[in-house]
This record gives sequence, structure tokens and C-alpha cells, in this order.
Amino acid sequence: MKTHKLLMPLDMHLHLRDGVMLENVAPLSAYSFSGGLIMPNLVPPIQTLEDVKAYKERIMATIPNDYFEPYMTLFYKNYDKAFLAMAAPHIMAIKLYPAGITTNSEGGVSSFKLDEMRETLEAMSILEIPLCVHGESDGFVMDREAEFMSVYELLAKNFPKLKIIMEHITTKEAVAMLEKYENLYATITVHHLYLTLDDVVGGMMMPHNFCKPIAKRPQDREALLRVALDAHPKVMFGSDSAPHPKDKKESSGCAAGVFSAPIALQLLCEIFDKHNKLDNLQAFVSDNAQSIYKICPEFKEVTLEKRAFEVPQSYANVIPMYAGKTIEWAIQSVE
Repeated sequence: MKTHKLLMPLDMHLHLRDGVMLENVAPLSAYSFSGGLIMPNLVPPIQTLEDVKAYKERIMATIPNDYFEPYMTLFYKNYDKAFLAMAAPHIMAIKLYPAGITTNSEGGVSSFKLDEMRETLEAMSILEIPLCVHGESDGFVMDREAEFMSVYELLAKNFPKLKIIMEHITTKEAVAMLEKYENLYATITVHHLYLTLDDVVGGMMMPHNFCKPIAKRPQDREALLRVALDAHPKVMFGSDSAPHPKDKKESSGCAAGVFSAPIALQLLCEIFDKHNKLDNLQAFVSDNAQSIYKICPEFKEVTLEKRAFEVPQSYANVIPMYAGKTIEWAIQSVE
């Protein structure tokens, strides 16, 4: 049986929600990952130090038997330097959402006026707090990420010491942007390595493949595959696993989000194996993130084996990506 070991896998873009949903999904990530960068777009969003500490406590209460480090984030607003200095030991990054662009982002940034943002971004630069950005405009849905590249350029040029993470990139334009500015980095999801828009609406609507940013064209997926499979040092894995109850996905107002956490490592093994790039998976799923974020996760070894695995139809009331389908890799053991 073909096997492959991964050390300290990290998910650097993870939605765990809260309440019953948190209790259902957090143990699934904690089982196979050493840590995850936890998104702050709850209702209300995580914007105070007390919010950060309380949310982390709620997360840890759901995973008593597995080692997992929740790397906490704040929801962006124009914080002052004094607050950020106090918060820095408790957070890994600050997450910026354009207002209304995705789930629970109504309180996000409505305009990118540097004079209004300067105090916060300069303080983050000094304190070495990365800025994670959901990079989409409010234009035509297929062009939103490409249109946002001008904002990334504006931020990268004006704050050259600020580490900026382009979250869940989906386009060839975003891949090209990696090479233009030293302070730009990116996360890539597993579903964007597999899906194009055809997998969402090419035939019958597939609500569990619908996410924001939406899956794009085949040439965009090829650009993502190239840098992911080569484990480009400025890219890292971030699942953007985003659970919603079944009735919120299979409805006329379909919620955006792909739930991939329980099968993310298996699917990554499958696609890296198909391209004869398994040796690069360790860097993509852990080493690059450790370097970019300057973290040293506690030891965890995940052994995967190449054998047929049928994806469960659901996890509690959440439908995963590829529910009911058979994939080629499975988790053998976690130590």
C-alpha cells in the first residue's frame, strides 16, 4: 500500500463558526491538522481582545483529545497602535473583508482610503502583524478578484514592510502578482485546485461547490496548480473550509462556502500524487506557512495511504465537498 507522511499540517484559512456548528466541525480539523488560522467573521465579528480570548477558549473546549493550535485573528477596522501592541501576543493576523463581499462581512472596509487606514497599517508593519485580505471588488463576479489587483498593488507599494496575504486566490492575475511585490503572499484552497465554474453551474447547479470567490476558468486553475504543485515559497495551503447547515446550502439563497476540512489532506495527496509532486506537499501544507508566519507548531505526524475512501454524505448537518463520492487517498493514522 502506497503511503505518504505529512508533518505538522497547517490550514492557514479556516472557518469554525460558533455554537453547535463549532462543536461539530472543530474536531474534524483538529484531528488531522496541527493548527489553523481562524477566521473572525462571526456575528458579531471578533474585534476586541476579549472577543479573541473568549473565542479561542470556546474552540479549545471542543477539541480536548487532539492537539490543535487555533491561530487567532481580528476582523479589520482602523485600530490604533496602542491596541494593536496589546493584541499582538494573542493574534496571528488581522483579516480584511471588503464590505458585504462574502459571509458576515457587512462590517468590512467600504473604501480603501489610505489616509484613513494608514495608522493601523503602519502599526501592523512595525508590530509584524500580517494583513490577510479577501481580495474581491464588487464588480462582475468572474472579474472581482482580477479587479482587486490594483488594491493589492496600492497596499504593497505604500506599506512595503507589511506582510500581505492574498487569501484563497483563484486567478492567473493573482498568481502573477506574487512575483511583483516582495511583501505579497497567498493561500490556495484545495477546492480551487479541483473545480472550475463548470463544476458549479456547468450542468445542474451544485450548491456545495459554490463559494466566494467563485471557481474560475480552466486557465486560472492551471495557474494555481503550477505554483501549488511546485510549492512556491510564497504560497501555502488554506482550505477556506466554510461550513453551512444543509438547509442554507440547498436553498434559493444558497450560502457561499465549500466544506472541505475532513478530506482536505486526502484530496491534496490525490492531486499532488497525480502530478508526481508528492515530495512538494509537505512544503505547501506546512513548511511554507511556518516560514511566512514564523510559527513552530507542536509535532503531529499524519500518515495517508492510497486506498479508496468514500466521503460521508454529511457530517452532522453539513454536507462536505464530494459527499458520497470515492476519492483515492485516506488517512491511515495520526500521531
